[in-house]
Amino acid sequence: MENNDQRYLVQQNKISEGDKKPPVFAKVMRSKEGVFEGVSFIKNKDKATVMTIAQAEEAIAWAKKKKPGAQEYETRIICLGQ
Repeated sequence: MENNDQRYLVQQNKISEGDKKPPVFAKVMRSKEGVFEGVSFIKNKDKATVMTIAQAEEAIAWAKKKKPGAQEYETRIICLGQ
């Protein structure tokens, strides 16, 4: 039986804002079948998607490729308790 270590969040900070603005967190969008469709970034950490490392890496890759202005943000994986 596979152990899915789901305890990671994807956090994003705008580089030019520094510590002035709070970070945003990834909410993963999936189809009814569970297929990854994309990511939206929300302010509410409690409603963010808790993921495995692989899922978090997939979310970051999608955001860097599909989101306009992605280079203006620092996107990283954090542990749930951080």
